Amino acid sequence: MHAVEVVGDGEAAFELGSEPTIDVIVLDVMLPTIDGLEVCRRLRADGVRTPILMLTARGDVSDRVRGLDAGADDYLPKPFALPELLGRLRALGRRNYKDVEPPPTLAVGDLTLDASTHSAIRAGTEIYLTVKEFMLLDLLMRHKGQVLSRSQILDHVWDFDNDLSSNVVDIYMHYLRNKIDKGFDQQMIQTIRGVGYRLRG
Repeated sequence: MHAVEVVGDGEAAFELGSEPTIDVIVLDVMLPTIDGLEVCRRLRADGVRTPILMLTARGDVSDRVRGLDAGADDYLPKPFALPELLGRLRALGRRNYKDVEPPPTLAVGDLTLDASTHSAIRAGTEIYLTVKEFMLLDLLMRHKGQVLSRSQILDHVWDFDNDLSSNVVDIYMHYLRNKIDKGFDQQMIQTIRGVGYRLRG
């Protein structure tokens, strides 16, 4: 059984979504005052880690990537079957970040990943990460030196049933590389052509 609270615009969605009692947030992209993507970005910028499911009439992969890049955890295009929506909500609820004990700080070379601040630090410089970027870097750091295929990354970082292509992994690796490697002599994220990616240990 779900207890549901409903609001009618982006401003109210941001206020309600900031409440610590909320377990899962469902955001429609087309909201008045502030659209759902911007609400999602603001929530993540404020450190809200509650899982977010985006709803939209637009089903192109590029639109889904925009939603995920804004910080959403899942993306469901309209029209959808109610059982699918409920299934995704159950999956998000099971991995609610508020109920999970933060993992210890990970370190590889001059790069550290801090779960308490949801950020990375390289050579003393703090780097803000979106939820998916954080999960992606966490996966790479836990498997440092190991080559991970695109399908392995999709399974671990986007662990819900979806039709996203492996191109999403390439897009997010590009985002992560710009934050982690740009401006440094040693490039830590390596592309293994035809196989996948690894983090240099």
